[in-house]
Amino acid sequence: MTSNDTPRAPHPHVGMWVTADGFIRQELLPDGRYDEARGTRRSAYTGSYTVTGNHIDYVDDTGFTATGDVRDGVLFHEHLVLYREGDEHARH
Repeated sequence: MTSNDTPRAPHPHVGMWVTADGFIRQELLPDGRYDEARGTRRSAYTGSYTVTGNHIDYVDDTGFTATGDVRDGVLFHEHLVLYREGDEHARH
């Protein structure tokens, strides 16, 4: 078995992130994909992401690019502020 065959642990930012009002829900999947829901619209945006430290680069499936940074457990994604699902700031 080579080191390339060794399963990697998910990045610590993997999981569900939500705006304080719960309207936007962005799931960072362990396979480097994301799925973002807005209101009742599931999978409103989907694409891939890469993580470098606490910086996230997004490329949605239409080619649109965006960035985000995780600081003190909060994801600042362009103009959005997202919290881990279940965080006291994330209300549904």
